[in-house]
Amino acid sequence: MPANIKYDLVAGIKEKLAKTKAVYVGEYRGMTVAQSTALRAKVREAGGELKIAKNTLFEIALKEAGFNALDEKLMSGPNIFALCYDDPVSVAKVLKEYASDKTQKAFILKGGQLEGQNLTLEQLNALADLPSKDVMRAQVVRTIAAPISGFVNVLAGTIRGFVTCLDQIRDKKEKENPAA
Repeated sequence: MPANIKYDLVAGIKEKLAKTKAVYVGEYRGMTVAQSTALRAKVREAGGELKIAKNTLFEIALKEAGFNALDEKLMSGPNIFALCYDDPVSVAKVLKEYASDKTQKAFILKGGQLEGQNLTLEQLNALADLPSKDVMRAQVVRTIAAPISGFVNVLAGTIRGFVTCLDQIRDKKEKENPAA
């Protein structure tokens, strides 16, 4: 009977891994239920999901889902696995922010895997420091639109100068001939 439960757990994890873009690993030794619930809610808002499973079962599910094996250093201790369904950067930001929060000392971010590449903690922190997809898209659009808006301003400047010149001529004629 217990073996069937383990097979079901591995199958469930494998099903979730099929939809993920990245997997991050953190140690949750000593986290309270309230802390765990708060972290789960933040990760869910960022487009991910937290999963607690035995390391060996998670490794089996990774292997069956076609992922590379995670680094051995990551797979020690009581781990919590963050599965990223949408934007891996936003989930990494949430995890980094929570791990660096001074009020809690129970959650330790370790590393992970993004698109088949194992990530060290430093690489994961660098990923978390990237702007989100929406911000990057806005930056690209702004970069593309900058020359166009500059060109429009140059064209408008010529017309604005012409209108200012005409206005000054009108004012001058009104001063010379106030009755007209």
